[in-house]
Amino acid sequence: MNIEKKIELLRQMYTIRAFEEQAEQLYALGKIHGTMHLSIGMEGSAVGAIAALRPDDLILSTHRGHGHCIAKGADLQRMAAEFMGKATGYCRGRGGSMHIADPEGGNLGANGVVGGGIPIAVGVGLSIKMQKRDQVILCFFGDGAANLGPFHEGLNMAAIWKLPVIYVCENNQYAMSCSTRRAFAIPRISDRAAAYGMPGVTVDGNDVLAVYEAVSAAVKRARTGEGPSLVENFTYRWRGHSKSDANVYRTREEIESWKKKCPIQRFRALLIKEGALTEERAKQIEQQSYTAIESAVTFAEASPEPNLESIEEGVYA
Repeated sequence: MNIEKKIELLRQMYTIRAFEEQAEQLYALGKIHGTMHLSIGMEGSAVGAIAALRPDDLILSTHRGHGHCIAKGADLQRMAAEFMGKATGYCRGRGGSMHIADPEGGNLGANGVVGGGIPIAVGVGLSIKMQKRDQVILCFFGDGAANLGPFHEGLNMAAIWKLPVIYVCENNQYAMSCSTRRAFAIPRISDRAAAYGMPGVTVDGNDVLAVYEAVSAAVKRARTGEGPSLVENFTYRWRGHSKSDANVYRTREEIESWKKKCPIQRFRALLIKEGALTEERAKQIEQQSYTAIESAVTFAEASPEPNLESIEEGVYA
């Protein structure tokens, strides 16, 4: 990977962090309604995985999907507007935090249903294969989804049909408040891949380059017709499951220990050590990311609310 691309990965991680910190503030001010799920501390997983894709490749996201959306190249203004329920958003304000989609950019959407994207990825992968295209579909999900039926059924079907699907499990170690140590009898979720005849690998999800390399190998395999892979990114969310999470099931010491493993600071330090960045340039990239998010929020706040006469358009139940 060349220096320019590495610097872009750092910029994307800072942009995700800035967006989510701003989102947290907007929620506290009562400008965001409902709930949201933050991925602060997990930026390396989203950025490293999506960096392995081509622009025309596809992704399926999760309820914790702001980072996926940004890493796939979302327009920050439209994303912020959607987040705030405005008519200028990607889904005209109907999707909000958990259902942002950008089909033109290859983001087929976040999903409020745990594991909901896993079987959808089978359908998308089958469509790609039947149309003889060389695209791939990258499907994100969390550790909690790996204990649901759609995980087993989806991976089995994708393997049987050798579909171009890369399953990325973002193992942040807690399914809501349930630790993976209590929910799994195996040390690595990726071990389950063997049961479906596909490669499985666990990588340090806070090492953006390790994630990139693992997903790149899976993408190459999928694109050449060899079928799906399972990549487990071992990471950690600094915040609670959602805004209603009192966070009483883990200690402050545990959280602080993981903050010391921040994927952004870790990658920044590496780039400076390699001579790809100076400390001054790194600070400039950080500030530019925060400025871009502030500008996006200003746009969103000035955007109109959805028209009540058309509010039900595109909404299905």
